[in-house]
Order: sequence, then C-alpha cells, then structure tokens
Amino acid sequence: MASLAITTSHYKLFPSPRNEHRVVFEYEVFVPYPYALIDLPSFGFKGKYSLFAACRLKDMKMGQLATFEQVDDAIHFEKNFTPD
Repeated sequence: MASLAITTSHYKLFPSPRNEHRVVFEYEVFVPYPYALIDLPSFGFKGKYSLFAACRLKDMKMGQLATFEQVDDAIHFEKNFTPD
C-alpha cells in the first residue's frame, strides 16, 4: 500500500481529503493548530491552494500547512486566519 504522507525538507504532510489540488505549492503558511477547522475556499483566493495536516520536522510541532500558488494569497491567509 502506498504511503499517503508527503515528506519535504521541513514537514511531514498528510493531504486533506477536501483538497482540489494535492500539490505542495511554493508559498507556505504553517499554523500550529492541528484541530482548527480551516475553510480555505471561504477566503476567496485568486490562485490554487491546498491544505495539509503537518508535522514540522525541526521541532516536531503538529499543525496545518496551507500552501498557495500565489504569494498574495499566502499573505491574505496569514493576515485573516484566526483559529476557532
């Protein structure tokens, strides 16, 4: 059985089943809230995006990683995300 995890140089990632795109895009925002409900479509991004459950390898901190095709979307998410 193939592994569902994606390991990068900084994270071990598990794709959200709701992702339209299962791609780790260039612009990343890590949020240390592993159980927060994040509804990325409600942010109205201009480009493609994806969300992953994440383990940050440098300190083994669990959270979520939102990745974006466009830097403006990553900035918009960082400014407007508030954990529930």
